[in-house]
Amino acid sequence: MDIDIELLNRFEHELIPHDLSRSSIPAKIIGFGEISAIFQIGEQENIIYKRIPIFPDFKTAESYKQMYFEYCALLRQAGIKLPEDDAVIVQVPGHPVVIYFAQQRFDAQFFCHNLINTLGEADRIDMLAQIMSALTCIWNFNKQQMPQFEIAIDCQLSNWAWMEENGKRKLFLVDTSTPFVRKNGIEQLEVELLLQSVPVYIRWLVRRLDLDDVIGRYYDHKKVVIDLVANLYKEQRPDLIPWFLEIVNKYLEQELSQKEIDKYYKEDKMIWTLFSVLRKTERFITVHLLKKRYEFILPGAIKR
Repeated sequence: MDIDIELLNRFEHELIPHDLSRSSIPAKIIGFGEISAIFQIGEQENIIYKRIPIFPDFKTAESYKQMYFEYCALLRQAGIKLPEDDAVIVQVPGHPVVIYFAQQRFDAQFFCHNLINTLGEADRIDMLAQIMSALTCIWNFNKQQMPQFEIAIDCQLSNWAWMEENGKRKLFLVDTSTPFVRKNGIEQLEVELLLQSVPVYIRWLVRRLDLDDVIGRYYDHKKVVIDLVANLYKEQRPDLIPWFLEIVNKYLEQELSQKEIDKYYKEDKMIWTLFSVLRKTERFITVHLLKKRYEFILPGAIKR
């Protein structure tokens, strides 16, 4: 990709994470991940950037970057279509080392969480069937490659784009910045890195949990599909849940029920609502009381 590395260095140097308007380089927020912000920088309208500021040194960031490229290669090997992408490490004195993941930008109208509101029933069926087929590709890949390799994905609707090319629809996975890869049964992702996004005063509590199990849910076929369907609550379309269940159950050995979806989403909503409040509290303390820099760009209120 044609990435302006000097622009990224200047942007990171000037960036005030809690107030993007104070940078001389304009940035437009496109969306948010659990530990990242996604935005357009400057005049590069065809590229989006995902900023992840969790690395203590260049070596750790470089290792993560290489794992990311390996993960994307394995996804493509499994038959998953990915956008054109790249990754750049940015190191500014006095700041954590940051990776900017660059990706081909798709129009928002083609993201699946938006398409559920605009497509007719037949096209929605086709779209969901393609998502489930992509998951099946990953499950089949794992069966063939284990124990040498095993991969996983976050399957929420907002992580997929259903693009129209030459009169045909093609499904792209757009959220690949967390490399879920196991080799010989061992998780390659350094889970401790992800804790950098957790407020300092509760990290001890999170460490008492089985973090490998938290990551492990992305490798569990049933839990991945539960998360996909339950996401309809967040997208304000719970009316589609029975219809989704009818389709996804065709791909599962054990059928899912509405009760399982409701139970999962109630717990998930509680956790992420609390997490959001704690992060904003930590940002306030860090910026306004301690007069220090808070590295993460946080979303506003999220309707769940």
